Amino acid sequence: MRQQRQPASPSLLPAKRGALYYLRKDRFLYLLILPGLLYYVVFKYLPMFGIVIAFKDYQPFMGLEGIFSSEWVGLHHFKRFFMSQFSWQLIRNTLLISVLKLFWGFPAPIILALMLNEVRQRRFKKVVQTISYLPHFLSTVIVCGMIRTLTSTDGGLINLVLTLLGQEPIFFLGDTRYFRSILVISDIWQSVGWGSIVYLAAMTGIDTELYEAAEVDGASWLQKMWTITLPGIMPVVSIMLIFRVGNLLSGGFEQILLLYSPMVYSVADLISTYVYREGLVNMKYSFTTAIDLFTSLVAMILVLGTNWLAKKAGQEGIW
Repeated sequence: MRQQRQPASPSLLPAKRGALYYLRKDRFLYLLILPGLLYYVVFKYLPMFGIVIAFKDYQPFMGLEGIFSSEWVGLHHFKRFFMSQFSWQLIRNTLLISVLKLFWGFPAPIILALMLNEVRQRRFKKVVQTISYLPHFLSTVIVCGMIRTLTSTDGGLINLVLTLLGQEPIFFLGDTRYFRSILVISDIWQSVGWGSIVYLAAMTGIDTELYEAAEVDGASWLQKMWTITLPGIMPVVSIMLIFRVGNLLSGGFEQILLLYSPMVYSVADLISTYVYREGLVNMKYSFTTAIDLFTSLVAMILVLGTNWLAKKAGQEGIW
């Protein structure tokens, strides 16, 4: 007859440790995360208390005390924004530029990674990777300065070529027909190489036996890419898409702020650039806080919705 296993004696079980024990034991690990933790507490969480001024008539000269003493106005600033003549133009421009960057810019690093993965000459592959990564390390100010120089009507390379071809110089950054295209192309140029690193790293985790089996079956490189490589990186693609959608309403604030002018406000002025002008320049803190709170809520809804759709489609979500 099988002997039943006796439960362990309480004295033999490991003693329960308190939080202070593990804090003391792993104190050096906690010290490593302390700088990052302090950064988020000081610059991300503590300023969230100031969101309350979106519902108050706060004036800059009131100081910190004004956050508590200023008059409560409820949803007045939200209504003021949506009833203004600029609101729908700002929302349209923000969504259109963001969708254009998402439509053209999101697949670009995936395509580059798929192409680099098929390259067998290692030296050529490294050269292409280095050239494509390099723009990422240039600041937005430098990139925008290069764009201004290239598109300038006074000695700019692009207009110089147009002049040699018998065309009139074009003020690209002041023309509503070209401004959005310049934004999208320059954004792809700066980010495509660095963005491909994530997908190249995901490809290294794909089982090589799948490629060997596909070769035995006579699959071409395009068929292997479509049936093995692309499905293998889809979990990473879905996560990166969720993060990208979360930034949909930003539209590339720094890039546009450095390139646009009143001549292209009709196609380039975003919610974020409008908040900058009205908030920091004209010091309408309560009004612009309300606008920024609205965009943050929309961004949160977009992230939650995209994450839900990704999981419904059988892909990985961020939680």
